[in-house]
This record gives sequence, C-alpha cells and structure tokens, in this order.
Amino acid sequence: MAAQERELPPREAMDYDVVVIGAGPAGLAAAIRLKQISPDLSVVVVEKGSEPGAHILSGVVIDPVGLDKLLPNWREDPARPLKTQVRQDNFLILTASSGFRLPNFIMPKLMNNHGNFIGSLGDVVRFLGRQAEGLGVEIYPGFAATALLHGETGEVLGVATGDMGVARDGHLKENFTRGMELRGKFTLFAEGAHGSLAKQLIAKFGLAAGCEPQKYGIGLKELWRIDKSKHQAGLVQHSFGWPLMAETGGGSFLYHFDDDLVSIGFVVHLNYSNPTLSPFDEFQRFKTHPLIAPTLAGGKRLAYGARALTEGGWQSVPKLVFPGGALIGCAAGFMNVPRIKGSHNAILSGVLAAEQLAKALQEGRTHDELAGYEEAWRASAIGRDLRPVRNVKPLWSKFGTYIGAPLGGLDMWTNELFGFSFFGTLQHGKPDHATLKLLKDVQPIVYPKPDGKLSFDKLSSVFVSNTNHEEDQPSHLRLADPDLPVRENLPLYGEPARLYCPAGVYEVVYGDEASKSDPRFVINAQNCVHCKTCDIKDPAQNITWVPPEGGGGPNYPNM
Repeated sequence: MAAQERELPPREAMDYDVVVIGAGPAGLAAAIRLKQISPDLSVVVVEKGSEPGAHILSGVVIDPVGLDKLLPNWREDPARPLKTQVRQDNFLILTASSGFRLPNFIMPKLMNNHGNFIGSLGDVVRFLGRQAEGLGVEIYPGFAATALLHGETGEVLGVATGDMGVARDGHLKENFTRGMELRGKFTLFAEGAHGSLAKQLIAKFGLAAGCEPQKYGIGLKELWRIDKSKHQAGLVQHSFGWPLMAETGGGSFLYHFDDDLVSIGFVVHLNYSNPTLSPFDEFQRFKTHPLIAPTLAGGKRLAYGARALTEGGWQSVPKLVFPGGALIGCAAGFMNVPRIKGSHNAILSGVLAAEQLAKALQEGRTHDELAGYEEAWRASAIGRDLRPVRNVKPLWSKFGTYIGAPLGGLDMWTNELFGFSFFGTLQHGKPDHATLKLLKDVQPIVYPKPDGKLSFDKLSSVFVSNTNHEEDQPSHLRLADPDLPVRENLPLYGEPARLYCPAGVYEVVYGDEASKSDPRFVINAQNCVHCKTCDIKDPAQNITWVPPEGGGGPNYPNM
C-alpha cells in the first residue's frame, strides 16, 4: 500500500527558540551570533547534506568582512580555513585563439581582490560548524527540511524533516522512519539559491511583490592539483568572452591556493536564449583555450560540482520577513554578480538577522515579523555592497558582453566616485525560464567530444562529485505533467533539460534511434548534484526540485 494511502504515525516534535534551515555560511553565522548574544538560547541547525559543507560549492575568493565581524580573531586560529591571500589579480578577455589582459587601473575598485582570501567554502563552513557546536548549537546533518509548519493564522511555526525509508512506489520499507517536527519561536531559512521551502514562502506570503524577477546563473567548478612549477599561490584570474557568444552572459574563474591546488570554474547566466547551449560543455571547451590549458596540462582533476547562483541583486531581493521567520544568505539573493561573491554577504545577513531576532526574543515576541531586519539590510554593509552594482546584470543582459559589460563597469565607476548612476535602477525583464528561443530560430551549437585529459563527460564528472542517493526512493524531481517534455519541449526546444542539466539527469531516449521515433523522457535522479537549474530554466516550469532523503546528493570534500 502506498505511503499516502495509509495512516502514518504522528511525527515527534522538538521545541527550540530558533530553528535554522541550512548549515551554510548564513545559517551557521546566524546560529553563532545568536549564541554569542544569548548563550542560553536553544538553537538547532538542520542540514540536508551528509555533513556541513557536503553540499557547499563556491569559487571561492572570500571578502573577509563577514568573518571579521562574526569571529574577529579567526585569523589567529591554527585551524583557520583560509590561509592563501590574493597576491595577483588578472582579468582577461578571451577570443577563440588568444586573448588579452585588461589593465587593473581601469577596473572599478570594488573589483579589486587584494586583501581577500582564496580557499574552500566547504572548509569555511566546517570551521563555522565547529565554532557553532562549541557554543552549544545543535547541528543535525543528513536531515532534509521538506515541509513548513504553520499556525492558525498562517505564521511559520517551524519545519518538518522528510520521512526516510519510503520506496520508489510509495510503500514503506522496513527501515521507514517518520520525519521530525522542529518547532521554533522563529525560523531562519538559509537554503541557498532557489531553496524549496524559500520558494514556497515567497509564494505564500507574496514576498516578491513589487520586486524584479530573481535572476540566476549556473556555476560549474572543478578542483585540480597542478604541476608545482605552474602553481602561483594567490593568483586570481577572471575572464569573459570565448567560448560564449556575445549575447550570452557569463565568464570564468581560476584561483591558485594552498598546496598546488587550482579552482577553475565557469558561470553561465541562465537568461541565455539558445536552447542548444550546454553550460557544462561550454565549461569543458573553455579549459582547452590556449591561455588556460597550459595551467592544467599534466595536472589531475580531483572534484567537480555545480550549483545555481542568485544574480538579480538589489532590485530582485524580495521582502525578507514574514510571520515567524526570515530569509537569509543566498535564499535572500545577496550575491554580488560582478564580484562573483556572496559568502561575505551571507555571513553578514546571518549576523544581522540574528541580532534582530535576539532583540525580538528579549522583548518576549514570537512568530511575528522581524521588521528590524527588513528595515536594516539596505543601509547595512550588504546594501552598500549591492547597490553600486545593481545595473551590471541588466546592462549585460540588454546589450551583450562587449557593450553591456563595459557599460556596467562605467556604471560602477560613477556609483563609486559620485554616488549615482546615469541609468537609475534598471529592470531585469523576463524571468530566466522565459528567455529561450524556439529551436527552429537558432543555430545549433555542436560541441567537441571530451578528450579525457582537459575536458570530460558528464557521467565521469558526476563520479568525482561523490554524488549518491538511495536508489529506491520517490524521485525528488517532479513533473507536473509527465507528458509535456516530449509533447512540447522536445519539438519546440529540443528538450533543453538534456543540456542545461550539468549532471546527465535528463535524457530523451528513442525506441528507434535511427528514425528518432517513440521518444521517452527519462529522469536519472541518482545523478542529481542539487544545482536546481531545472527548476529555474525549464521553459514550461514543469519541473519541481524537492529535497530527496537527507544525506543524499553530492559529498564535496573541499569545494
């Protein structure tokens, strides 16, 4: 009998002062700051990954402003997670066969990375997790928050974690375990970009009313160990241009840090229009460029991953508070697009929300709106970081790379020097799922086959992401209409899910490959790296990503 057809036992409930969803930079910063202010508060952090950091992926060059505010003495800790400071900052424009470096003096000062640190955001999160536990924060890894708990007037009371031990067909296996209810006086949502519960909260409480649509990118990253003679500890290199066409936004990063390690990655803005574009294959092609390939030649790829990035910025940040809780970090949309940085703002938002929340609890308030957090963020360091760059993304989207990016640079300069923009505050326009052209109206992109040395296929890449899910469980990738991918997306767009997914989750399989007859849409949920691109980019908005069983997904060691 299917689980939904039988009476399930009631969930056990645990009560806390504060429940935090997501053990990333924002969630852990909030938990730490709460305990710093009021050590007697009971605080729990729920994390769907197998451990804090397991699902964390970022470049990463970190502006230490957030860590400095949260843990002023972090640099003196022998176990500090960041040890490589930026020593050289290069910015390249790539053509198909060459490229050139932009002089640093023309770059807005905001883009200067000197004083920042290169490292692993996963390691930063593990460090923050240890700090939080040392203060008495309870962290529950391997538990996915899957449902919101509401009171009689709709206020958020907490969350429920997902049931475990449900088979693919819905029946309860012998190891079935009912989820838990975690109830708090306030609940903070730090799920990262396009979180499943944040998505529900934004819809239920109308938090995006009056805002521009949130915009997204997909970031793909590999970690390499390279030849020692080529390693330049502290080198930060960014580029745009080839292999992307001028009308497609995006670019690359390449960071040298620690012992002969290089983080190399590629970002594609998800408002691209050609349905035959594959962000994964653009990344693989980028690594073969004459200015990039020599760095990697003879090296070894250690890890791979991908995730969505919030790119809407200042004008796309929704209302952050609702009765019973708030959005923090990338769930709120605090990434700075031109800097390709969000972790500093994530930490700062956790600190800011915690301070307002602690004040509310001291006043005896529960389950109401943290109005002080909503009122404070735009005048805080977060707002001062995001406002000057608010037009970079819309200018790039409207005018393309070679006109829009320089205009964005000019706009950053005028904001920096004079505190104003010639453009005011520009709109983003269409949401990313509405930007694809029809297949018949584009020139199909043909990608070279991977060589297995610099470029790789999706399945071998998923292997080095250490991704794993319990196979006999309901799919966490849900189709509102199971027939739509073949009926509409395939003839209109060539079914772009095959290409925008960076993990080979989606396939179109034909009964007769030669004649392309009897097509079927196949979902390989086991491959999913939890980037959520499908939930964002599907033109029919037919795919919904929900958390699988807790602990499933990638297990990034130091991404």
